[in-house]
Amino acid sequence: MRDRKRRTDRVFHRGAGDASSSYEEPVLQPREDSLPLGRPHSVAEDAYALAIGCILLVVGLVFLKAAGLVTGGIAGIALLMSYLVPLPAGVLFTIINIPFIAFAHRAMGSRFAIKTMLVNLGIAAFSGLTRVSIHVIDVHPAFAAIVGGTVIGMGILCLARHQAGVGGTGVVTLWLQRTRGWNAGTTQIAIDVLILAAAIPVVSGPQLGWSILSAVAISLILIAWHRPGRYIGH
Repeated sequence: MRDRKRRTDRVFHRGAGDASSSYEEPVLQPREDSLPLGRPHSVAEDAYALAIGCILLVVGLVFLKAAGLVTGGIAGIALLMSYLVPLPAGVLFTIINIPFIAFAHRAMGSRFAIKTMLVNLGIAAFSGLTRVSIHVIDVHPAFAAIVGGTVIGMGILCLARHQAGVGGTGVVTLWLQRTRGWNAGTTQIAIDVLILAAAIPVVSGPQLGWSILSAVAISLILIAWHRPGRYIGH
């Protein structure tokens, strides 16, 4: 009985006063066999991750653009607009992202917004570099959809792991996951459906089908590897 009381005293801390005083919530201590607490990324690690994320996103966009496809998210909106107005997709990407970066500053904090702004500048820079360094003459739309979508998804994941994003709908999905617990990949699929529906008058039937596959490839990456509690680094 005495041992039981000692164990109870370790867990519950009664407030000052008589026995009727309310006690605090149990203090949970990490078990000895639990995973270690995550250590913050260094500035150099963040910079490297942001650069890699930008490169992956640009490479994926190159494949999708070469195949005449669109996709979900802000990338899909930029690609769709590039078929309608005489502006590069990278320029449209940045222009469309301006209000979303402002939202990121308010909803996700200044650090996230600054990183997202740097990502957009990086995407614009790497997009300009690819125009003079790589030319995809022919690519099968199936390859472009699967590989391009997967690479874009990995780029978004890389950025999210370091508290950054590409802006656009990605900011909304990450905010909803953080505040409501909604899975980022599942939410992104719902938004992508609306974006792809808007592409129906612009792309052909087969291209729309491959574009849907590319959006699914992006979202599956986030569904599989961007779940709350699975990553202990920050």
